[in-house]
Amino acid sequence: MDLETVKKYLEKGGGDEDDNNAPVIHGIPSRFFENFIMQGLRVDLIEQGRVLCFMKVPPRLLNAGNFLHGGATASLVDLVGSAVIYTYGVSSTGVSVEINVSYLDAAYVDEEIEIEARALRVGKTVAVVTVEFRKKNTRKIVAQGRHTKYLSVQSKM
Repeated sequence: MDLETVKKYLEKGGGDEDDNNAPVIHGIPSRFFENFIMQGLRVDLIEQGRVLCFMKVPPRLLNAGNFLHGGATASLVDLVGSAVIYTYGVSSTGVSVEINVSYLDAAYVDEEIEIEARALRVGKTVAVVTVEFRKKNTRKIVAQGRHTKYLSVQSKM
């Protein structure tokens, strides 16, 4: 693939003046992305240090191979992993320092998956969580993620 083709792939048609989708894209409500990813997610269990969710893989989150997109999986590591930090009563989940995901199997459309987040450590300035994705019917692991976040130090004033 030549460099210009790669550029067009990334820019999806160029700047706003060339992009027929620009009015639609700019009209998307703020925080749309989180709702787009998490729509249909249901919480099964929530306790300090642990959140267990499930969802059916929706068509909107599929990749070109027709299984759960790796970017959607990574976003769920971020979002569900951040939620488990809230179970410690903190007012903010901080900012991401590192996210990694190991993709071990595919989850297909309408397949029910479990997403379990566990806090490995929630300290004064750093939180580390793990998020595991499993097929609900077979318990086979689809992906494992780890998320490290910096928690800003609260002022004592």
